[in-house]
Amino acid sequence: MKVVVLAGGTGGAMLASGFQSMLPAGDLTVIANTADDDEFWGLLVSPDVDAVIYRLAGAFNDEAGYGVKADTFHTLEALQRLGEEPWFRIGDKDFATHLVRTELLGRGGRLTEMALELCRRFGVEASVLPMTDERVRTRFDTDGGVLSFQEYFVRDRLAPALRRIDFEGIDSAKPTPEALAALADADIVVIGPSNPLISIAPILRVLGSEVPRDRTVAISPIVGGVALKGPTVAMMRAMGFEASPVAVAHMYAGVASAFVVDRRDAELAPAVEALGYRPIVSDIVMTDGGRGLAAAILAMSPLRSASGGDA
Repeated sequence: MKVVVLAGGTGGAMLASGFQSMLPAGDLTVIANTADDDEFWGLLVSPDVDAVIYRLAGAFNDEAGYGVKADTFHTLEALQRLGEEPWFRIGDKDFATHLVRTELLGRGGRLTEMALELCRRFGVEASVLPMTDERVRTRFDTDGGVLSFQEYFVRDRLAPALRRIDFEGIDSAKPTPEALAALADADIVVIGPSNPLISIAPILRVLGSEVPRDRTVAISPIVGGVALKGPTVAMMRAMGFEASPVAVAHMYAGVASAFVVDRRDAELAPAVEALGYRPIVSDIVMTDGGRGLAAAILAMSPLRSASGGDA
């Protein structure tokens, strides 16, 4: 069964790891957000693509929540001694990834080719694809000015009040042949439990018209009023949305036909169904590395008629 996961770098990456543990080699494709990419010291950093690759390779640093496990920071320390302000912490092993990507891109390669090459070098048999080869950048309009993704999240730690989210370059971003082929061939497309406003939204802005709604299931990133990871709840409220699975279901109504809510939110299933979904009630919190949730999704299909609330 061929599965495509649309993912940011946290919840979606962990779910992808769960699928990888259950699918034959080559049956998993992850299309990752690239709107939070940025350049540091002349290197292109692609946090979500790298987080997915590191997670699938078993190299992700769970303790830090980013980067490579057991990394050191000698290069960053040397940069600081030379007068740089290294608020964006890149480990030495992580630096190597960005060096390779930037070097290969400088030779004329596409971002997609670089991601697939990094998969090969990390021994990942799944395909990790950027959402587009074009340059797209998240811009946060705040009371502290317009900030890049990393400035807002990492440097300023979300302190400025958020007024608007824009995706610079999104209107000219085109789908890649690889992403289009993966979506066309997929038996199931899974919208991972990533932040819908900043991780999934840019992917859907580029690829939403190509997502096969009848074969797509979306997963709530909110359980019991709390985000699985990160500031999803606070950000949704700042943007005027109710921070609930139903509000997220509203966002995905045009691209998914099934929607997964956690058992703790089972009472919301009728409201989800009223939006035209097949509601699925399952355990969403991934304490087992995503295997249980992946198994629940593989056990069902948006193509099958509903036989009840539980997956």
